[in-house]
Amino acid sequence: MSFSFDTKNELCRLQVQRLCCARAEAYGILLYCNTFSPAEVRIITENPNFAGRLPRLFHRAFGVRFDRQPEPGQTGKLIFQITDRQKLSGIINTLGYDPQQNLVLHINFGMLEEECCRASFLRGVFFAGGSITDPRKRYHLELTTSHLQVSRELEVLLQETGFVPKAVSRSGSFVTYFKQSEHIEDFLTLIGAPVAAMEIMTAKMEKDLRNSVNRRLNCDTANLDKAVEAAQEQMEAIRRLRASERLEQLPEKLQETARMRERNPELTLSELAGEFNPPVTKSCLNHRLRKLVDLAKDL
Repeated sequence: MSFSFDTKNELCRLQVQRLCCARAEAYGILLYCNTFSPAEVRIITENPNFAGRLPRLFHRAFGVRFDRQPEPGQTGKLIFQITDRQKLSGIINTLGYDPQQNLVLHINFGMLEEECCRASFLRGVFFAGGSITDPRKRYHLELTTSHLQVSRELEVLLQETGFVPKAVSRSGSFVTYFKQSEHIEDFLTLIGAPVAAMEIMTAKMEKDLRNSVNRRLNCDTANLDKAVEAAQEQMEAIRRLRASERLEQLPEKLQETARMRERNPELTLSELAGEFNPPVTKSCLNHRLRKLVDLAKDL
């Protein structure tokens, strides 16, 4: 199952209680479903839990039953339809439109004055037109409708609720979307899906931890490469000094440093400094080795 499917299943477990919220949720579904006009309501879904919620929701919101709905146990595309003119007129009137005029869809903000109703409306929008990407891959939530004015007014509603959505037109549809994980988490929490929001937080923490480990490993690898290159340069310098018989002419401390490096070519500066008796500092040892390299270059 997809992350969107699981999120909608979580939302379906919420009870349909207050009449105002039931109407707000059904309103969101109608504005983002397949068809909503004076002649027909058509809602198509493949989610059996959402299909089980729809009849209860519409009966609570509008006191109507669907003229067509799936048979019990049916799978695949599940179609809900209302074509009865009296039922449609009642729904349109309840939502604040004039049944006698051409239905130009827009959001009736008068129905969404309460915070609970706004959350229910957005839940309905997500049920009918929402999708969300698996957060282990990327962060993306979008809400798609075929109505331009509805899409524009949804942006306003979201902004008033504290979100900063983006919008795009795609193949005749109008998409409002989020790409920031924090906004997606807050949106899911608002509409009643805290478990899905927590999964996004967990995925984000796992990504951050993985990236941190990778950065640490890359840094350690880079430092190790530098240490190996430096040790090779030092060994080559010592060989050149010894071959030219210059090494025996150097001060005893430089000769001792050369011998210690030849015996321990794999050690880091810190580890090599600890091999001296008495131990020398890393800075002191680095200075001596640089001196040997510079002398070899003078050859």
